[in-house]
Amino acid sequence: VQLQASGGGLVHNGGSLRLSCTASGFTLPLRDFSVGWFRRAPGKVREEVSCISSLGGTTHYADFVKGRFTISRDDAKNTVYLQMNNLRPEDTAVYFCGTVRLCFESPPGIEGRGTLVTVSS
Repeated sequence: VQLQASGGGLVHNGGSLRLSCTASGFTLPLRDFSVGWFRRAPGKVREEVSCISSLGGTTHYADFVKGRFTISRDDAKNTVYLQMNNLRPEDTAVYFCGTVRLCFESPPGIEGRGTLVTVSS
């Protein structure tokens, strides 16, 4: 059972990236799980950035990314995406995805390896 985040990189202030969270080894499709995107910056605690619920695909966002980030899910590819626009230097962190019991209310259960996002000023 594995979640793999990818798509990170180095961008300038105001740039965009799309992260992917791909599942493998699950007996159930990823759409049966609520999946959150989290980030961890050096010296800071883990933050939940966005989440998509298993039922209905309701999306949730932290205030600091609302209007800039969009979470989505491709059931055919068993993948959850995080489109990040208008990136800021403070968005620099390792981003990872994880299954959660409840969006923004529970820590990640199955947690994937992260991908580094660096935003230069």
